Amino acid sequence: MTTEPLAPGKRDPEARRLAILRAAAEIIVTRGPGALTHRAVASQAGVALGSTTQYFASIDELREAAFVVLAEEVDASLASFAPHLPTMLADPAGVIDEVLNYLNDARAVSADIALLSSATTEPRLLELALRWTDKLIDMLSAHIGHDRAEAVATYIDGATIQAGLRPESVTREGVTLALTSLAGIHTSSHPTSTTGHPPEKSDA
Repeated sequence: MTTEPLAPGKRDPEARRLAILRAAAEIIVTRGPGALTHRAVASQAGVALGSTTQYFASIDELREAAFVVLAEEVDASLASFAPHLPTMLADPAGVIDEVLNYLNDARAVSADIALLSSATTEPRLLELALRWTDKLIDMLSAHIGHDRAEAVATYIDGATIQAGLRPESVTREGVTLALTSLAGIHTSSHPTSTTGHPPEKSDA
């Protein structure tokens, strides 16, 4: 995401605040939270240095607001999962595609990792960092049960870290194996019933 500088002379407080937030989010994703300073944000946003402190008194306040922007970007990816969930037990291809799309989105992965890592040392960010995972668990629970939903969400969190460290490790085969196994989906290579239990043996 690029941040367009405000037009010279244009006085739009909300647009200026949004430009500052987008610039801060961009710095977090591309350079890491440690690179966030008022001066860096002002340069990225194309605004005067005083504008950043006018809207955000401290760098901590600006960082938290920027993380909210990033969390909302990541949250948007959940909407793409929803249409595939009702049929995922019979046909998991749609969910697998969406997970792959997410893990191959370098920006989304970087944003999620930055938020998760920052939340480990900043408790006030914890709820924000867990928001995507908690929502995904709620969405999946109606279709595969809470325990399996937690397992799938935990796998995606771990896969996100791996995607950030080793993008080449994200493969359709690996994602398919993990999701079908954890969700209890019956496939030709994983003879598991849609209830999540191995099929009963026939007496015949």
